[in-house]
Amino acid sequence: MNRHYDFIVLGSGIAGLSFALQAARHGSVAVLTKKNSAESNTNYAQGGIASVVSPSDNLESHVKDTLETGAGLCHEDVVRRVVGEGPHVVQELIDFGVEFSRGESGDFDLGREGGHSARRVLHAGDFTGRVIEQALLASVKAHPNIQILEHHFAIDLLTSRKLGIEENQPNRCLGAYVLDTVNRRVETFTSGVTVLATGGAGKVYLYTSNPDIATGDGLAMAWRAGAKVANLEFVQFHPTCLYHPKAKSFLLSEALRGEGGILRLKSGETFMEHYD
Repeated sequence: MNRHYDFIVLGSGIAGLSFALQAARHGSVAVLTKKNSAESNTNYAQGGIASVVSPSDNLESHVKDTLETGAGLCHEDVVRRVVGEGPHVVQELIDFGVEFSRGESGDFDLGREGGHSARRVLHAGDFTGRVIEQALLASVKAHPNIQILEHHFAIDLLTSRKLGIEENQPNRCLGAYVLDTVNRRVETFTSGVTVLATGGAGKVYLYTSNPDIATGDGLAMAWRAGAKVANLEFVQFHPTCLYHPKAKSFLLSEALRGEGGILRLKSGETFMEHYD
């Protein structure tokens, strides 16, 4: 079975859904996700989004904090662009229906997290990612140009080289082979644009704050297709999880430390001063 769309998006987190909503202005979009549509890394994010939205804050301060925390690894031009576009992106999320928490005055209830010198983290209670995911999903499902296909697991990317066509041209992606895990059949999806929004590979570690779906599928497919992969050593771990010997550990937001929480050993002894 062959399906064609103008855009194929693999992944249904904040990156994939945001792209789908923008791309739908220009053509048909298929959003493919290996589980149900809400099952993404975004859905498990708790803390919030850092952006300059307070009159007492400024972009230069946010840029400075980011560069210092990046310990020389950040590209300043990229930092400035991301920080500068932050307020606009936050407003887009609000327009899509995201309701960030506000104080009694009606202003945003801003938190403070690691590396920030000011309160600039917008949140939606303790479930920021879930609220964003639900709002974006509602917008995507209501859009006539977007189709969401759940339980569709991308297996491999289709490339011109793999298909033996356009031999004198640079290798390019033409779509993907996808396993429909419900009907147990492989389908071919073709498109002029294929977007990998598949998240990371943090679940390759036994102990991690990443959810079970973070298995690096997109990274592996891209590498097999001939794409260059880089910076794979940067795997995000939150240092705090709730552990129980008979239950799955789950993330405890870094906002705990931003609000003054201190990491201690079981004995009560502090230890981060040896590393910070």
